[in-house]
Amino acid sequence: MSSKSKWMLSGISSVLALSILLPTAANADKLSDLERKQQEAQHHKHELTSDISKKTEKMAKNALKLEEIMGKIEDLNHKIEETKAKIDSVQADIDYTKAEIDELRKSIEELERKIAERDQLLQERARAIQLSGGSVDYVDVLLGANNFVDFIDRFSAVNTLIEADREIMREQAADKKLLAEQKVQVERKLAEQEQRRIELVSLNDKLNGQKKEQAGLVEELKAEQKQLSKEKSQLVQQRNEAISVSSDLEKQIEKEQNRLAELARKAEEARQQKLAAERKAAAQKARNSSSSASSYTAPARVINSGFITPTSGRYTSRFGWRNIGDGPEFHQGVDIANSIGTTVKAAASGYVSFAGNMGGYGNVVILTHSINGQTHATVYAHLNSIDVSAGQEVSQGQRVGGLGNSGRSTGPHLHFEIHVGPWNGARTNAVNPASFVSL
Repeated sequence: MSSKSKWMLSGISSVLALSILLPTAANADKLSDLERKQQEAQHHKHELTSDISKKTEKMAKNALKLEEIMGKIEDLNHKIEETKAKIDSVQADIDYTKAEIDELRKSIEELERKIAERDQLLQERARAIQLSGGSVDYVDVLLGANNFVDFIDRFSAVNTLIEADREIMREQAADKKLLAEQKVQVERKLAEQEQRRIELVSLNDKLNGQKKEQAGLVEELKAEQKQLSKEKSQLVQQRNEAISVSSDLEKQIEKEQNRLAELARKAEEARQQKLAAERKAAAQKARNSSSSASSYTAPARVINSGFITPTSGRYTSRFGWRNIGDGPEFHQGVDIANSIGTTVKAAASGYVSFAGNMGGYGNVVILTHSINGQTHATVYAHLNSIDVSAGQEVSQGQRVGGLGNSGRSTGPHLHFEIHVGPWNGARTNAVNPASFVSL
């Protein structure tokens, strides 16, 4: 076989090996589909976590409301006890007043008896006067005296009778007045106490009504708490299932990326073999023509230059811990600020493993590289535009998109990450890009 044929066969073999090993668009599409599903699972998990937080917050509010209502019920219980004590006190006063009334009634009966006796006496005196032909003439009684001593006796008797009549009349009037006053006093006191008792019973009924109403609220809140707890448990179970799904998807993504990375590594080996063969062929050609050339200059050796800075602009945020208003967080890359649309270039040659929107990343391109036998991934986030597609091969320095402000961003900038190994959702293998590119 001629030397020319050998070189042609070597070249064809290299091309075939390269075409077999290169990641296909279908492979990249599968990876993109897995990453999309993972984003959906993550989004669902975040929604469930948010719902769980809302349920927990509502349960906490209900617990506070329950505590407040229970406090009110306790106060009502105290008031009810106080009211019952007052009712008992008033009832005791009523019982005492009724005992007084019983005593007073006896006194009234005695007064009524005395009044009746006096009325009887007065009626008898009136009948006696009528039987004697009219009123008694005390002067005739006095003038009918036989002597002075009889006159004195008669005068004394007349005075006694007159005074007795007057005393009877005074006592009668006083007893009637006292009787009337005692009746009014007893009736008023009894009426006041009875009114007080009615008011207290009404207050007690009102307090019991309030207590019943509060107890009803307690039962409603307890039922709501039970329902919220049930719903929260269901959400927690769904979130755990979502976490499990997300974890499974992440493993699938990792497996697919590892497969693509292996294909990229083999493709890189094939490329290096091809370059070596080309260099060897060029050297042989140079040796064959050395007799006709006065001097020979060997072709420049191709050296892998690693990564380049993906865009121009101002370096605004470093790799590591920071706080941009939502609390401390670990920044997995670096930020380079510039105007919207500024060209964003591939930091190294490789293949597009993802191109699309990814939550907080906004519009993002993820490239997979094989550099010196080591798999790397680079991330270009918050893009305004995407100029590549999944499965596409890109060269170092090729435009992959335009700088933007999409996703969780505070201004136009490129968020740039470098990962040693395939990219993963937890970004556990992110390294400081400043160690690889000039910023």
